[in-house]
Amino acid sequence: MDFLLHVLEHSVLDTLALVPLLFLTYLAMEAIEHVASDRVRGAVERSGKAGPVVGAALGALPQCGFSAMAATLYAGRVVTLGTLVAVVLSTSDEMVPVFLAHQEPLGRLIAIMVFKVVVGIAVGLVVDVALRAWHRAGDGHVHIHELCEREHCHCDDDHDHAHEHAHGRWSIVRSALVHTVQVTLFILAVTFVFGLAIEYVGQDALGALLANHPVRATFVSALVGLIPNCAASVAITELYLDGVLATGPMLAGLLASGGVGLLVLWRTNADARQNALITAFVYVVAVGVGLLVGASGMLF
Repeated sequence: MDFLLHVLEHSVLDTLALVPLLFLTYLAMEAIEHVASDRVRGAVERSGKAGPVVGAALGALPQCGFSAMAATLYAGRVVTLGTLVAVVLSTSDEMVPVFLAHQEPLGRLIAIMVFKVVVGIAVGLVVDVALRAWHRAGDGHVHIHELCEREHCHCDDDHDHAHEHAHGRWSIVRSALVHTVQVTLFILAVTFVFGLAIEYVGQDALGALLANHPVRATFVSALVGLIPNCAASVAITELYLDGVLATGPMLAGLLASGGVGLLVLWRTNADARQNALITAFVYVVAVGVGLLVGASGMLF
């Protein structure tokens, strides 16, 4: 019972930390959809080309909620796929507090964060350029209302009465609350399940699996990184600082460890095939970069 309560406590705390940013994201999206002028809407839509740069920089901040925000905005087609990928790859998740707790040299931490940001920007820009070249970048318009239709939150019921300011404001807030609660409950449930799995396996067993086999460790570490639970990035960072993981496998795991961003994507984006491709792409990039770094002998 103590084991379950421990995992549940961490799952609740990790999930609650995301709620304010999720709510603000949905609130902003609903405001854009309901009351923003054409000029504001157009500015949001045109900002996509710089999205990967801004997204990667935000992802580097020690707040895994930015990846959840990016996934939500992508589901509403407010930001590009390249921006989403950039945020996921650069997200630090729990790496920063673990480094600080171990009193590691600040320069080492900054070097890893900068590397992740550079990879995020480069990959994000390439993704957006490729999609535009293949005419797969979408229609260039936001589709926030589709989130409401999929979630059956009835937030568009009062859309025609948006000129009634008080009523319109409540409609926006209500819709944002509904979306936030739905996504939060989903994140909590999945995080709890994966938390149980990680605690059951244990960091020692994970370290034994990853030790002395750099190539295998790179593939497995990136797979662990995909687990939408803060414990994944904690375990990868701890194993790296303990000398169990080499630089390449560590980077592979941390590049794939985008907080709950991909989890939110699966919850909010209706196209399951697209979600699977995005998840697989992030994994391939993480493994590829990890193998290249390992082969080059790069150290931090």
